[in-house]
Amino acid sequence: MDTGVVIFLTDYGIDPLDLARAVEERGFESLFLTEHTHIPTSRESPWPGGGELPERYAHTYDPFVAIGAMAAVTERIVLGTAVSLVNQHHAINLAKQVASVDRIAGGRFELGVGPGWNKEEMAHHGVDPRTRTARMLETVEAMTAIWTQDEAEYHGKYVDFDPIWSWPKPTRVPPILIGGGGPTVLDRVLSHGHGWVPLRVPVSGLAEFTERVDELQRRAADAGRGHIPVSMYGAARNAEAMRSYREAGVDRVLFELTDQKGPGARDAVLRELDELRALSGDA
Repeated sequence: MDTGVVIFLTDYGIDPLDLARAVEERGFESLFLTEHTHIPTSRESPWPGGGELPERYAHTYDPFVAIGAMAAVTERIVLGTAVSLVNQHHAINLAKQVASVDRIAGGRFELGVGPGWNKEEMAHHGVDPRTRTARMLETVEAMTAIWTQDEAEYHGKYVDFDPIWSWPKPTRVPPILIGGGGPTVLDRVLSHGHGWVPLRVPVSGLAEFTERVDELQRRAADAGRGHIPVSMYGAARNAEAMRSYREAGVDRVLFELTDQKGPGARDAVLRELDELRALSGDA
């Protein structure tokens, strides 16, 4: 089981390039970034975590810009999004961003995607929350067409364009990791994804989660597909959890780095990485 980290990379925290170098130097397999273009001042949509929305949500770097820079100072680690809110982008623009980042990274990029939870944020992008999942899937389909065809076109309900030329192409179709844990998420993983990113499954819920992983792999085999990787977002930080994740069929755990601010942010994150690396021995 591989171990990586995921972070809300903010303008007040550790420098992106320092973080990328530190993650690679410590032997982690991957580094993933979250995405929010902005946060509406309206708080009508409750934060899924409960309570007040943390400050970090409004301070995140653009993940594609940051990952492009991180790719230039690393050689081995997988770089990706967990997750990109693809409905905040036009499919043509996002396809070029992803292809560019993947080529700069030498094929080390993975695109985690999700429809989002903040309805006001969606509205600012002209997205109807009732159609967010369908729009996301059309965007994935449209981008795949652009990545794989010299003259790509796509005609859907939410994404529509006539034949286009668009280069560069990525080194390969970047793995699409479908984020979420809702009742129909496995359908989306099987129809549009190359992997699944479940969110913060507690040890107490691992029995049910294991059944879902088994279902995913069984349905994949029935469809003539191979093993579908599972990347756990927000893994619990203890040896028992590591063993349980591995037994449940998790392929990668992503430890979410804590939010650090101020002059000591860099050193605090480096200490946290050292602690997590020691725990990774149980993976």
